[in-house]
Amino acid sequence: MATPKGYVDPDYLRVVGEFLNQLKRRTYTSMQIETGHKVLDVGCGPGTDTIPLAQLVGSTGQVNGVDYDEAMVAEAEQCAEKAGVSAWVKHKQADATSLPFESGYFDSCRSERLFQHLLNPAAALAEMTRVTKIDGWVVVLDTDWGSGGIDTSEIDVERRLSRFNAERMFHNGYSGRQLYRLFKKQGLTDVSFEVFPVAVTSYALGRQMWTLDRLEREALAENIITEDELHRLQTSCEQADAEGVFFGYGCVTLVAGRKGGHL
Repeated sequence: MATPKGYVDPDYLRVVGEFLNQLKRRTYTSMQIETGHKVLDVGCGPGTDTIPLAQLVGSTGQVNGVDYDEAMVAEAEQCAEKAGVSAWVKHKQADATSLPFESGYFDSCRSERLFQHLLNPAAALAEMTRVTKIDGWVVVLDTDWGSGGIDTSEIDVERRLSRFNAERMFHNGYSGRQLYRLFKKQGLTDVSFEVFPVAVTSYALGRQMWTLDRLEREALAENIITEDELHRLQTSCEQADAEGVFFGYGCVTLVAGRKGGHL
């Protein structure tokens, strides 16, 4: 299976997942989960969320996770087994735009930081809506890679890198700002949104979260920046970090909507 644009490994997902734990919990709340519910996590990765969701639905409920990456699915299954929840937590390899479930099967479904990777996010949302019951909730949390930046004197270089990242490193790098429109056009009701700032004050953590090694390598190869410009930017960030004043941020958007009876 070809590695998709923007692919990250399980270790990356765990690090970022821990950093964004409060936002993850917020998506669970938005799903309005009750004991015994059937819930779906689209883009489940190594089971980062399916295991916590298992505790919310209880052993009388059911959690399904799907991911395009077979290796992620295999690891998620192992994690469920180790956590002792495999009896009611299952993971499958599937495309988000063609979910292998009956219509109206789940009480709620969620997706987190997946839509930024999709060529057709509207089709994925339509599928999430299809497999959700009438009056059930659909919840998506995703990043707007064009929303943030790093405090540096090398503003022009940083802006070029930021735009290159949003437009070339992801299929749908501006996903966060698009979700409200997608939910409304899908016909979901009671649509709500929340925008969360995510700030980083450690250059090392920022490099890891923003996969700067890969971004810088690709930007150099595409002549977006020069070696000298990259050196200046890195020096600026390293100096700020040494002085304890490094700062970078971005925005993550959470949108929730209810499936009405007409869908």
